[in-house]
Amino acid sequence: MRIEINLATQPYEDARQFWSYWGAGIALLALGTLLLSSLAVMRLVNAQRERKEIAEMEAVIGKFDAEKAGAEAVLNRPQNRALRDRSRFLNELFERKAFSWTRVFEDLETVMPAHLHVVSIRPDMSADNNLEIKLVVGGDTREQALDLVRKMENSKRFKQTQIDSVRQNEINQGGPTADRVTFDISALYVPSGETAAASGGFN
Repeated sequence: MRIEINLATQPYEDARQFWSYWGAGIALLALGTLLLSSLAVMRLVNAQRERKEIAEMEAVIGKFDAEKAGAEAVLNRPQNRALRDRSRFLNELFERKAFSWTRVFEDLETVMPAHLHVVSIRPDMSADNNLEIKLVVGGDTREQALDLVRKMENSKRFKQTQIDSVRQNEINQGGPTADRVTFDISALYVPSGETAAASGGFN
Protein backbone atom coordinates (compact mmCIF):
# COMPACT_ATOMS: atom_id res chain seq x y z
CA MET A 1 0.00 0.00 0.00
CA ARG A 2 1.34 3.45 -0.88
CA ILE A 3 0.77 6.47 1.34
CA GLU A 4 0.78 9.86 -0.27
CA ILE A 5 1.75 12.91 1.79
CA ASN A 6 0.98 16.40 0.60
CA LEU A 7 3.82 18.58 1.94
CA ALA A 8 1.85 21.68 1.12
CA THR A 9 -0.80 20.92 3.76
CA GLN A 10 1.38 18.91 6.16
CA PRO A 11 4.87 20.46 6.22
CA TYR A 12 7.70 18.36 7.49
CA GLU A 13 8.70 18.92 11.13
CA ASP A 14 11.90 17.69 12.77
CA ALA A 15 10.47 16.39 16.06
CA ARG A 16 13.88 15.32 17.36
CA GLN A 17 15.31 18.87 17.05
CA PHE A 18 12.19 20.35 18.64
CA TRP A 19 12.41 18.10 21.69
CA SER A 20 16.18 18.69 21.92
CA TYR A 21 15.65 22.43 22.20
CA TRP A 22 12.88 22.01 24.71
CA GLY A 23 14.91 19.50 26.73
CA ALA A 24 17.91 21.84 26.85
CA GLY A 25 15.70 24.74 27.93
CA ILE A 26 14.03 22.71 30.65
CA ALA A 27 17.43 21.44 31.85
CA LEU A 28 18.78 25.01 32.09
CA LEU A 29 15.64 26.13 33.90
CA ALA A 30 15.93 23.24 36.34
CA LEU A 31 19.62 24.03 36.92
CA GLY A 32 18.84 27.70 37.59
CA THR A 33 16.05 26.72 39.97
CA LEU A 34 18.40 24.36 41.78
CA LEU A 35 21.05 27.08 42.15
CA LEU A 36 18.54 29.63 43.42
CA SER A 37 17.12 27.10 45.86
CA SER A 38 20.64 26.30 47.12
CA LEU A 39 21.41 29.98 47.62
CA ALA A 40 18.13 30.49 49.47
CA VAL A 41 18.85 27.52 51.75
CA MET A 42 22.41 28.76 52.42
CA ARG A 43 21.16 32.26 53.28
CA LEU A 44 18.51 30.79 55.55
CA VAL A 45 21.10 28.68 57.35
CA ASN A 46 23.46 31.67 57.68
CA ALA A 47 20.65 33.88 58.95
CA GLN A 48 19.71 31.31 61.58
CA ARG A 49 23.35 31.00 62.66
CA GLU A 50 23.72 34.78 62.86
CA ARG A 51 20.51 35.08 64.90
CA LYS A 52 21.85 32.43 67.24
CA GLU A 53 25.18 34.25 67.62
CA ILE A 54 23.39 37.56 68.23
CA ALA A 55 21.18 35.93 70.85
CA GLU A 56 24.27 34.47 72.57
CA MET A 57 26.04 37.86 72.56
CA GLU A 58 22.93 39.57 73.89
CA ALA A 59 22.76 36.97 76.65
CA VAL A 60 26.42 37.62 77.56
CA ILE A 61 25.86 41.40 77.51
CA GLY A 62 22.74 40.97 79.63
CA LYS A 63 24.75 38.90 82.10
CA PHE A 64 27.45 41.58 82.32
CA ASP A 65 24.82 44.31 82.71
CA ALA A 66 23.20 42.36 85.53
CA GLU A 67 26.59 41.90 87.23
CA LYS A 68 27.35 45.60 86.80
CA ALA A 69 23.96 46.57 88.22
CA GLY A 70 24.50 44.23 91.16
CA ALA A 71 27.96 45.65 91.83
CA GLU A 72 26.64 49.23 91.64
CA ALA A 73 23.81 48.31 94.01
CA VAL A 74 26.35 46.93 96.49
CA LEU A 75 28.51 50.06 96.20
CA ASN A 76 25.49 52.31 96.64
CA ARG A 77 24.59 50.78 99.99
CA PRO A 78 25.03 53.24 102.85
CA GLN A 79 27.72 51.14 104.52
CA ASN A 80 29.74 51.01 101.25
CA ARG A 81 29.51 54.65 100.17
CA ALA A 82 32.78 55.56 101.84
CA LEU A 83 34.55 52.75 99.99
CA ARG A 84 32.95 53.83 96.70
CA ASP A 85 33.98 57.45 97.15
CA ARG A 86 37.51 56.41 98.09
CA SER A 87 37.71 54.19 95.00
CA ARG A 88 36.61 57.05 92.77
CA PHE A 89 39.08 59.38 94.43
CA LEU A 90 41.95 56.94 93.88
CA ASN A 91 40.97 56.40 90.25
CA GLU A 92 40.95 60.15 89.66
CA LEU A 93 44.30 60.45 91.43
CA PHE A 94 45.84 57.78 89.20
CA GLU A 95 44.49 59.58 86.13
CA ARG A 96 45.97 62.84 87.32
CA LYS A 97 49.33 61.24 87.97
CA ALA A 98 49.37 60.25 84.30
CA PHE A 99 49.42 63.93 83.36
CA SER A 100 52.85 65.35 82.53
CA TRP A 101 53.22 69.09 81.98
CA THR A 102 56.38 68.56 79.95
CA ARG A 103 54.74 66.02 77.66
CA VAL A 104 51.56 68.01 77.09
CA PHE A 105 53.52 71.15 76.17
CA GLU A 106 55.63 69.10 73.76
CA ASP A 107 52.46 67.70 72.18
CA LEU A 108 50.94 71.18 71.92
CA GLU A 109 54.11 72.54 70.34
CA THR A 110 53.77 70.07 67.46
CA VAL A 111 50.24 71.30 66.59
CA MET A 112 50.39 75.00 67.51
CA PRO A 113 50.09 77.24 64.42
CA ALA A 114 52.24 80.31 63.93
CA HIS A 115 51.07 83.57 65.55
CA LEU A 116 49.03 81.61 68.12
CA HIS A 117 50.17 80.95 71.69
CA VAL A 118 48.90 79.42 74.93
CA VAL A 119 47.73 81.95 77.51
CA SER A 120 46.78 79.38 80.14
CA ILE A 121 46.15 75.64 80.46
CA ARG A 122 44.23 73.70 83.08
CA PRO A 123 43.88 69.91 83.34
CA ASP A 124 40.64 68.45 84.62
CA MET A 125 38.57 65.27 84.68
CA SER A 126 35.64 65.00 82.28
CA ALA A 127 32.20 63.69 83.24
CA ASP A 128 33.13 60.19 82.02
CA ASN A 129 36.40 60.22 84.00
CA ASN A 130 38.72 61.03 81.09
CA LEU A 131 41.66 63.40 81.27
CA GLU A 132 40.65 66.77 79.82
CA ILE A 133 42.60 69.94 79.23
CA LYS A 134 41.13 73.42 78.95
CA LEU A 135 43.21 75.90 76.98
CA VAL A 136 43.07 79.65 76.63
CA VAL A 137 44.95 80.65 73.48
CA GLY A 138 45.52 84.06 71.97
CA GLY A 139 45.99 85.12 68.36
CA ASP A 140 44.98 87.49 65.60
CA THR A 141 42.18 85.64 63.77
CA ARG A 142 39.60 82.92 64.32
CA GLU A 143 41.11 80.93 61.44
CA GLN A 144 44.23 80.38 63.54
CA ALA A 145 42.17 78.74 66.29
CA LEU A 146 40.28 76.63 63.75
CA ASP A 147 43.63 75.50 62.33
CA LEU A 148 44.72 74.53 65.85
CA VAL A 149 41.53 72.54 66.42
CA ARG A 150 42.01 70.65 63.14
CA LYS A 151 45.63 69.83 63.97
CA MET A 152 44.74 68.69 67.47
CA GLU A 153 42.01 66.40 66.12
CA ASN A 154 44.44 64.90 63.59
CA SER A 155 47.01 64.16 66.30
CA LYS A 156 47.08 61.05 68.47
CA ARG A 157 47.08 62.98 71.75
CA PHE A 158 43.94 65.14 71.53
CA LYS A 159 40.34 64.07 70.91
CA GLN A 160 36.95 65.82 70.84
CA THR A 161 38.62 69.21 70.47
CA GLN A 162 36.25 72.16 70.34
CA ILE A 163 36.18 75.93 70.73
CA ASP A 164 34.04 76.82 73.75
CA SER A 165 34.10 80.60 73.42
CA VAL A 166 35.69 83.45 71.47
CA ARG A 167 36.49 86.93 72.84
CA GLN A 168 37.46 89.98 70.81
CA ASN A 169 40.01 92.19 72.60
CA GLU A 170 40.59 95.89 72.20
CA ILE A 171 44.19 96.84 71.46
CA ASN A 172 45.42 100.20 72.75
CA GLN A 173 47.62 102.13 70.36
CA GLY A 174 51.13 102.38 71.72
CA GLY A 175 50.35 99.97 74.54
CA PRO A 176 51.86 96.54 75.18
CA THR A 177 51.32 93.84 72.57
CA ALA A 178 47.98 92.10 73.09
CA ASP A 179 45.99 89.39 71.35
CA ARG A 180 43.21 90.53 69.09
CA VAL A 181 41.20 87.36 69.79
CA THR A 182 41.21 84.97 72.75
CA PHE A 183 39.81 81.45 72.48
CA ASP A 184 38.71 78.94 75.13
CA ILE A 185 39.41 75.44 73.79
CA SER A 186 38.71 72.10 75.47
CA ALA A 187 39.96 68.66 74.44
CA LEU A 188 40.42 65.18 75.82
CA TYR A 189 44.09 64.40 76.32
CA VAL A 190 45.37 60.89 75.55
CA PRO A 191 48.74 60.34 77.25
CA SER A 192 51.24 58.05 75.60
CA GLY A 193 52.69 55.04 77.37
CA GLU A 194 55.68 57.14 78.37
CA THR A 195 53.35 59.78 79.80
CA ALA A 196 51.44 57.20 81.83
CA ALA A 197 54.73 56.08 83.37
CA ALA A 198 55.79 59.61 84.22
CA SER A 199 55.40 60.90 87.74
CA GLY A 200 54.40 64.46 86.93
CA GLY A 201 51.21 65.74 88.56
CA PHE A 202 49.04 68.80 88.52
CA ASN A 203 51.31 70.72 90.89
